[in-house]
Amino acid sequence: MAGKLPGDLTELLADAPTNWGKWGPDDQVGGLNYLTPTEVLRAIGSVQTGRAFTLMLELGNPKGDPLWPGRVPYAHFMTQDRGTYESGKTPAIKGGIEYADDVILVACHGSTHVDALGHTWYDGRAWNGFRADGSKGGLESCSVLPLAQKGIVGHAVLLDVARYRGVPYLPMHSHVSLDDLLGAAKRQKVELQQHDILVLRTGILQAFYEKGPEEFYGDFDEPGLTYSRELLDFFHDMEIPVSATDILAGEMLTSATVDAVFPLHAALSRNLGVVFVEGHWLEAWAADCAADGKYDGLYMASPLKIRYGTASPVNPILIK
Repeated sequence: MAGKLPGDLTELLADAPTNWGKWGPDDQVGGLNYLTPTEVLRAIGSVQTGRAFTLMLELGNPKGDPLWPGRVPYAHFMTQDRGTYESGKTPAIKGGIEYADDVILVACHGSTHVDALGHTWYDGRAWNGFRADGSKGGLESCSVLPLAQKGIVGHAVLLDVARYRGVPYLPMHSHVSLDDLLGAAKRQKVELQQHDILVLRTGILQAFYEKGPEEFYGDFDEPGLTYSRELLDFFHDMEIPVSATDILAGEMLTSATVDAVFPLHAALSRNLGVVFVEGHWLEAWAADCAADGKYDGLYMASPLKIRYGTASPVNPILIK
């Protein structure tokens, strides 16, 4: 722990920037307020090639499904198929048509997902001062439902830190600093603007599919951002609405700078209202960006409308 800042979040963030009350005492979408029609039009205006990339991890991949440890794994069940007709358990339909049907079980934070602003808290308060007691039995306030009703549509910039560092993916435990973000943007010749959706590529999920779950989780501590006052001020001054990453938790587990777990969930999501979208699959988009030098585009993500939900699976779409 040598060299790390104290880990008590109340002390650490006592004078940190906050957006509580900025959009009124009842606001439950935080940074998504920055994504106005003007911002949507700016994003649409950035589209040049028309190439579209879907950014969700595949569910049911034969190589396995990346999942934060301890969460319920994905499961798929057929409720009706050709076999049920053959067994006589499903009656024939007039005319002869038959069909298959199924259900899935997926954790709200499983696969690619959007965190609700009420997902994390400290000092008994979540985003905008809503009481953490309201989480009992489901989020009464700041659930994923308001985010789903608003939708996430804006101008996104891919910050390919893995390519910036010259590696296929960042190794576990790697700290991504503000200098890395700005350095990647400069290398990519892209100018970051207020209200941009920042998409960070570490490439680490390639290791899951290449090496397998056992090795991937053997020394598990995802690369990514963590607390620095400079990073907080950057997000605040740039009015960043969304932090999108290709890691499962959106930030380092073991912070490189603070003796605390998940300080950015506190400093960015809880205090600034930055919406976290986690677990993107960015490889096809990133390769296309490296080929043509265009690292931005129109980003759209539509969470499921889950009342009381702490998160929602989502399949973001990026159009260049």
